[in-house]
Amino acid sequence: MSSSNYASINTMFFLFLAVLVAQVSFCFSSKVYVVYMGSKSEEQNHDDILKQNYNMLASVHSGSSEKAQASHVYSYMHGFRGFAAKLTDEQASQISKMAGVVSVFPNSKRKLHTTHSWDFMGLMDDQTMETLGYSIRNQENIIIGFIDTGIWPESPSFSDTDMPPVPPRWKGQCQSGEAFNASSCNRKVIGARYYMSGYEAEEDSDTKVSFKSARDSNGHGSHTASIATGRYVANMNYKGLGAGGARGGAPMARIAVYKTCWDSGCYDVDLLAAFDDAIRDGVHILSLSLGAQSPQGDYFTDAISVGSFHAAKRGVMVVASAGNEGIPGSATNLAPWILTVAASSTDRDFTSDIVLGNGAKIMGESLTLLGMNASTRIISASEAYAGYFTPYQSSYCLDSSLNKTKTKGKVLVCRHVQSSTESKVAKSKVVKEVGGVGMVLIDETDQDVAIPFVIPSAIIGKNTGQRILSYLKNTSKPRSRILGAKTVLGAKPAPRVVAFSSKGPNALNPEILKPDVTAPGLNILAAWSPAAGNMFNIMSGTSMACPHVTGIATLVKAVHPLWSPSAIKSAIMTTATILDKHHKPISADPGRRRANAFDYGSGFVNPARVLDPGLTYDSEPSDFVGFLCSLGYDQRSLRLVTRDNSTCDRAFRTASDLNYPSITMPNLKDNSSVTRIVTNVGKARSIYKVVVSSPPGVNVTVIPSRLIFTRIGQKIKFTVNFKITAPSKGYAFGFFSWTNGISRVTSPLVVRVAPANHGLGR
Repeated sequence: MSSSNYASINTMFFLFLAVLVAQVSFCFSSKVYVVYMGSKSEEQNHDDILKQNYNMLASVHSGSSEKAQASHVYSYMHGFRGFAAKLTDEQASQISKMAGVVSVFPNSKRKLHTTHSWDFMGLMDDQTMETLGYSIRNQENIIIGFIDTGIWPESPSFSDTDMPPVPPRWKGQCQSGEAFNASSCNRKVIGARYYMSGYEAEEDSDTKVSFKSARDSNGHGSHTASIATGRYVANMNYKGLGAGGARGGAPMARIAVYKTCWDSGCYDVDLLAAFDDAIRDGVHILSLSLGAQSPQGDYFTDAISVGSFHAAKRGVMVVASAGNEGIPGSATNLAPWILTVAASSTDRDFTSDIVLGNGAKIMGESLTLLGMNASTRIISASEAYAGYFTPYQSSYCLDSSLNKTKTKGKVLVCRHVQSSTESKVAKSKVVKEVGGVGMVLIDETDQDVAIPFVIPSAIIGKNTGQRILSYLKNTSKPRSRILGAKTVLGAKPAPRVVAFSSKGPNALNPEILKPDVTAPGLNILAAWSPAAGNMFNIMSGTSMACPHVTGIATLVKAVHPLWSPSAIKSAIMTTATILDKHHKPISADPGRRRANAFDYGSGFVNPARVLDPGLTYDSEPSDFVGFLCSLGYDQRSLRLVTRDNSTCDRAFRTASDLNYPSITMPNLKDNSSVTRIVTNVGKARSIYKVVVSSPPGVNVTVIPSRLIFTRIGQKIKFTVNFKITAPSKGYAFGFFSWTNGISRVTSPLVVRVAPANHGLGR
């Protein structure tokens, strides 16, 4: 072959290589973005929207329609406008400057916020509610959408026995997929969809996905759906624990499934597609037991805030979990158009007793039925350090950190500092592998979460752990025996706000109190996925608290079908209680300190009172526009979001003026006031008087102090005045209530004095 031919071949090879490198370079530098374009105009049809989306993409791909279509992932065109696409940072920046674009943000991953509880909450049975005049039969017409990991439709919790035909309002579908077809839906589970384009765009293509369909391989989605609306199951239990009849809060309501969450999490572009479909499908309520890691982003760069804004605008109520980070300011799902739920305990615990050689019996948490037949030596794991590990490292029972000759046949005391359930189970596996026969796990975060271990084990808190370590230190041959798990009622004060539950203040807009309420989220028994091990399971998290409130919201919607999402939210918040079952102030873990509104919002939900709240604090979509204006959104930005003639003419002075059922003043200066409007939904003729418990250091007065109603639906405005009397640092808490002798409509007051007022005498 001639040298000229070699040169030609080399030139062709390098040209090919250059093109390949360019393509690979683009592939690796591009990522999926959401392009959010606000509300959908009624006159826009789907073909026009799709064409406009492709034209926008083509403009950043040098006019190439092929590249535009290849980069396109989703178009959102039902509840709101926008699309998802694979873009470079530069292309995303270009699109963000185009006409009609509200925001462009990356495809972030969200995490899941992962029975007897209804009896504990005081939910009346159907017959009692009917006797009291509350017709809840309409719940069979209420459709709840669950954005989660899917569903196991064959579970007895989702039986459609004796259920009437699907409501005519329903416009959704039952999407076929792996191990799931149209017949998998029934008159209970009336629709199911799944979304994975956002997931596939971000995850390794080799990652195995269980069930490319709406079928639940994880268990989380089945668990949350059955808590809210599961049918009655005669003998629900987890390996014998918690045995008894169980049902969801609204067992005759319908379920619509939107599977957006896979084993690694839930991606924004899939979440928005689910919101978009759910709004069109005709759901009444959306339940999301998932959220961002704190701190949460701005409202219109956060997928859940965006989707829920448009859902609320269409009359769909959105209930979401607050998160499981457990520290001040960690609450997420912060938008005022979302009902945000914290987690608390019930009076049921799953415990394993630790019997020490000195006769002391210590109660720990566990779901492990295995028990030890006799006592044996107990040592601290720090005494059994191996290899290059220090005693401190070995005390956490890390993999390979323990010396087998020192641990064989013994009970080990291990430490734990993370929140992950999996890592706790892993410690019991490490102990078992080195010959240990039992484990006492000191949870330094005091979370009280019971989990199943592989050997007899029990979880205890820091203080109890010190007691056991002291016994080991002061005893020559300490011994112990761990008994199998059992169900115990009434052992601890309840409800308590659990340690893992995310807390206020609201890190995005402190004028809006978050969380809104608390509900049971500790050791909750409900349906599960057999693909993940069992038909039923016990789980903890604000993920479990959220569907309890979803179930209550469903009952309110059934009894009051014309109420807005804000009115339903108000009823749930203003009837909540801040007292436990012994009529003492609710406490919070760890340490059983006195809880406050940053732990529980308005309080622990009370289904016995929620159907007749007396008064409600209602908000229209236009009120949320006024709220956004108070945060600095201008008219142009608003109209991009709302796609109407919204203006800031009715902007609130501050975000605290939104007609919210709680009042937070995060920057109080001398004298300030806010207004609220209540709507009479109780007796036509009624007189309400105000009762105020002012936050320490602040004098609160309400004008007028009496509200006189003459008809149902009547609205009355009042003013709440704040005056600093003794400045103090940090937040202070109080409340005020409207009462007519029957109804008590309570709102929390949260106040922080502005720094300039500290030290001023008054």
